[in-house]
Amino acid sequence: MFKTCVAVVVAACAVGLIINFYYQRIPKLPNLDYEKWWGEGVRPQQDDTSIRPFKIVFNNTMIEDLKSRLRSRRAFTRPMDGIQSEYGINTVYLDKLLNYWLKEYDFKARAERLNRFPHFKTRIQGLDIHYIRVKPQVKSGVKVLPLLMMHGWPSSSKEFDMAIPLLTKQRKDYDFVFEVIAVDLPGFGYSEGTNKPGLNPLQIAIIMKNLMTRLGHQRFHTNMPFSSRQISNIKYFIGSLFPSLFVKAPYIPRLYPIRDLFTYLMRESGYFHLQATKPDTIGAALTDTPSGMAAYMLEKIGVCSNRNQLNTDHGGLNNIDMDDLLDTVTIMWDNESITRSMRLYAEAFAWPEVFVVHDIPTEVPTAAINFLHEVVYQPDWILRDKFVNLVHSTTLDFGGHFAAMHTPKELVDDIFDSVAAFIKFNADKARR
Repeated sequence: MFKTCVAVVVAACAVGLIINFYYQRIPKLPNLDYEKWWGEGVRPQQDDTSIRPFKIVFNNTMIEDLKSRLRSRRAFTRPMDGIQSEYGINTVYLDKLLNYWLKEYDFKARAERLNRFPHFKTRIQGLDIHYIRVKPQVKSGVKVLPLLMMHGWPSSSKEFDMAIPLLTKQRKDYDFVFEVIAVDLPGFGYSEGTNKPGLNPLQIAIIMKNLMTRLGHQRFHTNMPFSSRQISNIKYFIGSLFPSLFVKAPYIPRLYPIRDLFTYLMRESGYFHLQATKPDTIGAALTDTPSGMAAYMLEKIGVCSNRNQLNTDHGGLNNIDMDDLLDTVTIMWDNESITRSMRLYAEAFAWPEVFVVHDIPTEVPTAAINFLHEVVYQPDWILRDKFVNLVHSTTLDFGGHFAAMHTPKELVDDIFDSVAAFIKFNADKARR
């Protein structure tokens, strides 16, 4: 018992020293060009700042070409005996999904469904950026707060189409509601990509800030916090020595034993490594085949929706409606954007400025929600390395990474609670 206590004390002292060391060496913000031109050629003398209405159209030429490719696809190699989705997407299930896409998916109706919201485009730093903007109808005295919603790979603003009506509807227990701006990141969906190297996540953040400024917003909210500070990585290892000291008991299996975490990451991060190193190779392989593109994209969506369902033929995909899955794939195919979308991974690792900013804490009030099958779970004691003022945190025992398509109500409920916490935090801060 004595030895255990001594070990705990030593570990605690080590944690304190390491944390103190790293917090003392916070890097400075790099010099950034907040108006860098990403469009073709050189910047014109006069910027186009117009905002143009936009409508999604799945035209007949695209539909017939897609269906022709689906009809002429080769027969897939069947799964091995006793293997469901452990080796990747189950090809028997994939065949059913592709047949649905070919024969039952209603392209025109799905496009009209997407168009039930107002869509726009505007040119930011040389790139046409597409976004959905929905303003609520409110009674007098109700605050309207801007909410910027950004997706990840392989998604688009479509990911939020079930959450938007819930976010823009006034609730009786809250004196605020949201104006939603759901955007397609550059190179995704209907937003233009660039042929100039360097459009990494930090540069995209600048484009998003300039977009919101053009729309009249100086302060707004975002989703999906994650800390990749160096001290956070060290904490992962320190916490593995005495997990119960740092992580609540029900959530320890999401993080430890660290061997299991590494096994999971090794199993599921092959796509990440490929896209971070050779995105154009896999992009070329997928650009010409809707079957292959669907398999590649949907396998990851399934795992990120429920990583414990690899022993099923759907591999987690049954957690999301098939039409919503195929909306996502159709948008990617329609815009021929698979290669551009994957280049973001390579750009994220190619520029030192990204890693510098990752290591700078932010004092902006932040909220976090961890669904059961989120790609990586981070407890609050790690999130606070990056987000100093983590004012609201929720951990759930269901759901996954694509929460807006999977569990939209629960996501929206937590957004309302989070913003209420932000308002209280700022009020308390103003009184001090």
